[in-house]
Amino acid sequence: MSARSRTTRSITTRVIAIGGATVLLGGLAACSSGGSGGSGDSGSGGSVQISYLVDNSDATAVTSKALIAGFEKANPDITVKLDTKPQGTDGDNLVKTRLSTGEMNDVFNYNSGSLMQALNPDNTLVDLSDQSWASKVDKQFTKVVSTDKGMYGAPFGTSFGGGVMYNKKVYDKLGLSVPTTWDEFISNSEKIKDSGVDPIIQTYGDTWTSQLFVLGDFANITAQQSNWATKYTAHKESYAKDPALAGFEHLAEVKDKGLVNEDFASATQANGLKMLAEGTGAQYPMLTNAISTLQQDNPDAVDDIGVFALPAETAADTKMTIWEPNGLYIPKTTTGDKLAAAKKFITYANSSSGCKVQNDTGTPGGPYVISTCTLPSSVPPMIGDLAKYIDGDEATPALEFLSPIKGPNLEKICVQVGSGISTAAVGAKQYDADVVQQAQQLGLKGW
Repeated sequence: MSARSRTTRSITTRVIAIGGATVLLGGLAACSSGGSGGSGDSGSGGSVQISYLVDNSDATAVTSKALIAGFEKANPDITVKLDTKPQGTDGDNLVKTRLSTGEMNDVFNYNSGSLMQALNPDNTLVDLSDQSWASKVDKQFTKVVSTDKGMYGAPFGTSFGGGVMYNKKVYDKLGLSVPTTWDEFISNSEKIKDSGVDPIIQTYGDTWTSQLFVLGDFANITAQQSNWATKYTAHKESYAKDPALAGFEHLAEVKDKGLVNEDFASATQANGLKMLAEGTGAQYPMLTNAISTLQQDNPDAVDDIGVFALPAETAADTKMTIWEPNGLYIPKTTTGDKLAAAKKFITYANSSSGCKVQNDTGTPGGPYVISTCTLPSSVPPMIGDLAKYIDGDEATPALEFLSPIKGPNLEKICVQVGSGISTAAVGAKQYDADVVQQAQQLGLKGW
């Protein structure tokens, strides 16, 4: 049996307890999702037309078009118009604006967790808890798309890790081992730089990618202080002090030491993944769902890519941070025949046929969070790296799934820190201030 087959068998049925919450390991969604862009018709001839809003990445477009084609074939009286939105904060703002003005698409793909909570779902989204697929969803995912009044999202894709994707050929050539402490990570990076390869890839042309050093460090925070998320939600912890300050400090340090690519300010995620695949860049702090884009653009390099957790100061505190998949949502402005069609579309996306589309057009990063979907017969070796953290009880859900608080300007603050414009201390204080308004809007005690 191949390594890929063994990994698939090992993790297909794995449901794990992480930080007190049951979470599935995987890939395909992202904190990167957000929204505007162009739109286009995907078909014609149906008696009902609905629109579907997704992020503007190439990988998402491929999957979305195939999903629509399959759905329209199975439902000839319904056509689906595909619309796109930018990723990151600009997309978040577009989603909020469309919801507030009553102009949201009939179905939209968006984050689960704290960003979904910021949409005021009880007032803006359709409760989907009575749908046939709802009882088949993993309980942890149900939790992060729900309030006390309803369940508002269906899963799309799988969960995924946030760590450091790395080129194993570069590591092997230089005789490097996977780092388990921050000092080891810096040492590896300096050796990589000496070899003529960019040690750490940063891609602020897509501003959302700047957040990984901070958000991906959350598992390391909880390793040091298990109740940090609870205290943070109660306004009794902050990013301006340890252990949370470390993420900002690390972001500043790699720039100060000249360990990032020269074009970090303009490079995009696609550029970064190309560097990683070709070995001109060795390490890329990134969400592991990016393996789908890498598979699409550089399929021959997929087996050369591994992943490790963002290192903490000590090996004992080095853990992997895990994200839940995006959700599919319906706004309350979708009514009548369009509402019925939108619900059919979401049901199809989570059927065996819809899951086959996801497998055929993308590269899953791990198990799905709904029982109707199963992995293909093989998955990238990188998933085995993720599985080791899960098996060793060395993984924790990202903060946005343990706290409703996530400020809207983190990516912009991280760009400033990562570019050397702001210090780590200033950036951390700015982010602490950034979350206050959201916490107050949510009515949280202590804010």
